[in-house]
Amino acid sequence: MTHQDRVYSRRQLLDLVWGDHVFVEERTVDVHIRRLRRGLEAVNFAHLVQTVRGAGYRFSQKESA
Repeated sequence: MTHQDRVYSRRQLLDLVWGDHVFVEERTVDVHIRRLRRGLEAVNFAHLVQTVRGAGYRFSQKESA
């Protein structure tokens, strides 16, 4: 959240959360993003977590293109 609008790839997110010394499937990020959005839907903030096709995910208050 400190770097709004910065796009992070699945690999970058995995490394930031679990570290690069652990093997975790990249699709694990998708599951956690889905759960995060589901929680944010309750307060109408799911739109803040955006998928950037072919690149990864970003947190942004701007409308996704």
